[in-house]
Amino acid sequence: MPLARAALYARGVDIYLAPTWDNPDVRVPTLRHIAREGRTYFIGITSCIRATDLPQNLPGRAELYGGAEDWLSRGNTAIIGPGGEILAGPLTGQEGILYTEIDAAAARAGRMQFDPAGHYSRSDVLHLAVDATPRAAVSFHLRDDAGGPARPPGEPASRPTQAG
Repeated sequence: MPLARAALYARGVDIYLAPTWDNPDVRVPTLRHIAREGRTYFIGITSCIRATDLPQNLPGRAELYGGAEDWLSRGNTAIIGPGGEILAGPLTGQEGILYTEIDAAAARAGRMQFDPAGHYSRSDVLHLAVDATPRAAVSFHLRDDAGGPARPPGEPASRPTQAG
C-alpha cells in the first residue's frame, strides 16, 4: 500500500506498527525495505498460532489442520531500525516477546539525509491528496427504480421540484 505509506511518511511517522496475519518468507525483507524507505522504525507483528491452539470442537478442524507441528501462522515478528537494520527478531515458529530500545530522534535524523515526503518527494511532478474527513468504512446506497443515481437509504428517490 505505497500511497498509504506515503501519507504516513508525510505525517512524520517515527514508529510504524503493522500487525498482520501475512507471514511469507519475503515478510522480513519487506519490513526492512519499508523502514529504510520511510526512515522510520518498523515493528512488524505476526501472530504465532498452531493448529493445537484451535478449539477441539471447531467444525472441520481435523480435516483442515494437523497436530502440534501444523502452523496456521508461524509468526515472523521483527523490529527494524530506520536504516533497514534488524534490531530484534525475526521471531518465527515460537512464542515470545521482542524487545529493543528505540530512539525516535534517530528516525528524524535519518529523514534529514533522505526524506521521502520532503526534499526527495518530487513535489514538482507528483502530488498525493489525502481526504482526512472522518467517515464510515462502509456505506450503503440504493438506486431508484428508474436506474437513477445512488442515494443513501432513507433519502427520497426523487426530490419534488417547484413549478415556476
